[in-house]
Amino acid sequence: MSNTGSKTGATPPTIGVFDSGFGGLTVLRALVARLPRARFAFIGDTARLPYGSKSRRTIARYAAQSAQFLVNEQGAEFLVIACNTASALALDAIQDAVSVPVLGMIKPGAEAARAASRTGDVLVIATGATFESHAYATACRARGLRALEKACPLLVPLVEEGWTGPMIAPAAVTGPCAAQAAAAPPQVAVTAEVIRIYLNELNAEAAALGMNPDTLVLGCTHYPLLRPLLELVLARVVPAGIRVIDSAEAAADAAVLLFGQQETEKPAPGAQLPITQLRCFATDSVEKFERLGSRFLNRPTGKVELVDLGG
Repeated sequence: MSNTGSKTGATPPTIGVFDSGFGGLTVLRALVARLPRARFAFIGDTARLPYGSKSRRTIARYAAQSAQFLVNEQGAEFLVIACNTASALALDAIQDAVSVPVLGMIKPGAEAARAASRTGDVLVIATGATFESHAYATACRARGLRALEKACPLLVPLVEEGWTGPMIAPAAVTGPCAAQAAAAPPQVAVTAEVIRIYLNELNAEAAALGMNPDTLVLGCTHYPLLRPLLELVLARVVPAGIRVIDSAEAAADAAVLLFGQQETEKPAPGAQLPITQLRCFATDSVEKFERLGSRFLNRPTGKVELVDLGG
């Protein structure tokens, strides 16, 4: 889709961000850091998640309804589909449903992998639905990469339970992965072990195919909350020097280019985001959204508004 450019007047642009749940708030966080003067409207279709268990036709209908809400009701001039499943299965339907530029997650992630990889071999971890779509493998292949995908269905519930940290710093690690996990709270040790099993399996599959991967794509918007833990485990179970591609960060970088804005300095880890104009909507469970959302966004979501998008 063509670049419409940024507004030249005093009114900041309005960017709509859509997800089937909460994970897309990591994308919103990255967007706010880069475009602090923009207005943001975020909707999580929490009444109808998970999208992964639905048909492509149903996902397309749900996603189009959320996109139309952001454009028609909230005045969004640009849309970011901060949901890998919707990006993989419904991006065309969303683009047909609205008349503004639309950015998904898959293409930015694949392009960031292409820029990072020297060997041309890429690993992708994702949810079951994104894995079954093979959207990342297709996008990577179109860019001359070999991509090996793996479904990691246990990671999303572990993130939503908050079993993500704190963890000891990688610089302090000297023992095997199990010993590292033992230094963390028991819940985090469980998550570290799940990650280790998934990555060991993925590494073994890559070796069997004769691959030499040097890049790992986080193909789910929940996974940025696991990144410190993932990198700690990566140091033990995959080849040295592997690059981690955060698809939320990649999508935000792509949005800066697509929407014609000036990129701002990225915040330091744990830094508070700038104050910006933000409205959050959910189709169900607003209390849960407010509770979980603050962790994903790294700031309070404010009052989440309940909306009904129909059946």
